[in-house]
Amino acid sequence: MRAMLTYPAIDPVALALGPLKIHWYGLMYLVGFAAFWALGRYRASRPGSGWTAAMVDDLLFYGVIGVIAGGRLGYMLFYGFHQILANPLNLFRVWEGGMSFHGGLIGVLLAMAWFGHKHGRTFFQVTDFIAPLVPLGLLAGRIGNFINGELWGRATEVAWGLRLSCERFPQYCRDLPPGSEWSLPLHPSQLYEAALEGLALFVILWLFSRRPRPTMAVSGLFLVGYGIFRSLVELVRVPDSHLGYLAFDWLTMGQLLSLPMILAGGLLLILAYRRHHAA
Repeated sequence: MRAMLTYPAIDPVALALGPLKIHWYGLMYLVGFAAFWALGRYRASRPGSGWTAAMVDDLLFYGVIGVIAGGRLGYMLFYGFHQILANPLNLFRVWEGGMSFHGGLIGVLLAMAWFGHKHGRTFFQVTDFIAPLVPLGLLAGRIGNFINGELWGRATEVAWGLRLSCERFPQYCRDLPPGSEWSLPLHPSQLYEAALEGLALFVILWLFSRRPRPTMAVSGLFLVGYGIFRSLVELVRVPDSHLGYLAFDWLTMGQLLSLPMILAGGLLLILAYRRHHAA
């Protein structure tokens, strides 16, 4: 009989100073923003980049606003609209988790469009520059999800499946006999997403963007890569309980929102290289 792995008892609060509580989830966002800033400055310092350190600082400012506002609003509209109806102030309870990547992406794209307008850059010049800087932030965010104990996968028999405490996570023990201490082993889907949407996508985009590419190509590859990786993980991830599967007993909201990304990314890649060859 294989050994059972259990989810470690991680306190979501990293530091408590009286009534002030600093959550790991929030710290992971700071890690992501710091990685964006450091990598962006490195890319700007490369010969012929056409970017400056000051522009990267402005990018980070606009990006932070886009990620937080878009991510939270997107989550509440796509996944938690019932929470807004119950109490509109739930929209601002960011420290409890609940950020949508797709909403954050829309927020960032709007912020980058405004940045490009102010600095004389086209929209895709900006998005091509920032695309390789984003995945490490996604990696940090998924680690934050893991620490928060949210976004678990389905029950599994793989050796790395994690059992959850029924006391802390009773929703995963409803089908077990009363008094059960642990849930069935579950896929740690947050870590899958950290590895694919975070680390793997970063490596792919960083290597791809090291050589000159046609405008829109890096942005297109980001959309295709994220959309595919997210859709794959959704196959083992448990959908939000109030949404369930949207169709066919496997289609989730995450997959539905990722499909336009894959199509749009593929179109950008085709247009980028067609224009390049035509030129």
